[in-house]
Amino acid sequence: MGQILHGSARTTAAVRRAIQHRQESLKKLAERDALHPKTVAKGKKRADVHDAPMGPTQPRSTVLTPGQEAMCGAFRRHTLLPRDDCLYARQSSIPSLTRSSRHRCFQRHGISRLPEVDGDRPPKKKFKKYPLGYFHLDIAALQTEAGRLDLFVAIDRASKFAVAERHAKATRRIAANFLRALIAAVPDTIHTVLTDNGTQFTELGHFRKGADQQDDVQHPEGLYLMHAFDYACEQHGIEHRLTKLGHPWTNGQVERMNRTLKDATVKRYYYESHQQLKEHLYNFLNAYNFAKRLKTLHGLTPYEYIVKCWQKEPERFKTNPGHHTLGLNI
Repeated sequence: MGQILHGSARTTAAVRRAIQHRQESLKKLAERDALHPKTVAKGKKRADVHDAPMGPTQPRSTVLTPGQEAMCGAFRRHTLLPRDDCLYARQSSIPSLTRSSRHRCFQRHGISRLPEVDGDRPPKKKFKKYPLGYFHLDIAALQTEAGRLDLFVAIDRASKFAVAERHAKATRRIAANFLRALIAAVPDTIHTVLTDNGTQFTELGHFRKGADQQDDVQHPEGLYLMHAFDYACEQHGIEHRLTKLGHPWTNGQVERMNRTLKDATVKRYYYESHQQLKEHLYNFLNAYNFAKRLKTLHGLTPYEYIVKCWQKEPERFKTNPGHHTLGLNI
């Protein structure tokens, strides 16, 4: 990393080192580096070549007196008011107090940000940990020169492993087929899927068989019709959970993945055909799943995390994850 100098610096560490080691006169050294002889003389006397602090030994305000600073600090600590409210309350008694001087005063006294008081905010809760196999599903709309596409996206809550498929239109049958393709794409057993209340994933509330209902809900014509996605879940023993209406952040992981995919494709590049988007999306997902190291996984890639879980709990897997690793011939 290079040396960081302020705007008015005339010398560097290398120049100061040369001044200290050269045996020439002060005048010749000053002419060599275009410096004042007094600057060279100071450099000769110094024992190091680092930048020395040039500011005041004790920082103080050039606008406020020590008494006024103490008054502002005491008012802030006792009232715990926001910074702007402190400014408006003290300006009548301290006319020279401005927003910038108030900010620097609070910074010097360490009260620019008030300490948190017990009970001031609700305690932060950690997400409940789930084993592999809990997937968030959603649909994102993509646009190319050839037209609109619906992208089915799924991401595992634990490993962040993502799977996506593009389709001309999002229907119930396609949603069910995407779930079956997802089951075949991952080596572990899927036990839960979380979706929103879109018609691709569930019936309307008064037609759908809820988990808390004992009897089948009858269709107006007298027949119970199971949704195609629910039928696929029932076939594979998967629990289908729905987000609460008006709470999209419940499914926030896949919502964030939708944004990531859009930022990496349609928001950055122009696609003349759906095929170009398909190839780019395929390459991006491979790079994300097999090469991108995630901070939430402590530096592991999503697939490295899956392999690590397989080593600890192989009973949760249908196949060896190593069989799904991309080879050199793919």
